[in-house]
Amino acid sequence: MTDSPERPWSWTTLGTPIGPLGLAATPDGLVSVVFGADAQISARAVERLAGRLGSAPAAPGALLAEASAQLEAYFAGRLRSFSLPLDWSLTSGFNRRALRELHSGVPYGTVVAYQDLADRLGEPGAARAVGMAMGSNPIPVVVPCHRVVEAGGGLGGFGGGTETKRALLALEGVLPEPLF
Repeated sequence: MTDSPERPWSWTTLGTPIGPLGLAATPDGLVSVVFGADAQISARAVERLAGRLGSAPAAPGALLAEASAQLEAYFAGRLRSFSLPLDWSLTSGFNRRALRELHSGVPYGTVVAYQDLADRLGEPGAARAVGMAMGSNPIPVVVPCHRVVEAGGGLGGFGGGTETKRALLALEGVLPEPLF
């Protein structure tokens, strides 16, 4: 049983300083980034995406090659803004609004508090909902949920783990590099 009509898509993995990332794309754009994409996690992600997108993945094409190249440049410190088409179909409603605002309004090297992002959306009581939206982000790193932090200066949660969040913020110059 699929969640939607059959859509073509492709999958690849990319080795990065924060571990392997799984990347999925449809003809509309990058649709998923998966942390810790070893063989077992990749297999589960591909199965889940096949259910959501209605088909098995095809061979990686130009979009995944470009996504891989941009991610490699980002991790090497040469890219500050991704210029990839994004497929937002795996998110909707408030979550999509929050992620789009994050993507367009929180640039490299900056952070925003959950409450501040809620305020930007015109939803001042929705800081927790913003946290839930960040936790459901299907395109982390490219849609930079690691840039959302607690108002009091805490890191907050992160689907890739707090050490990964810390490493991404250090890469962007927001935090010092970890000592160990």
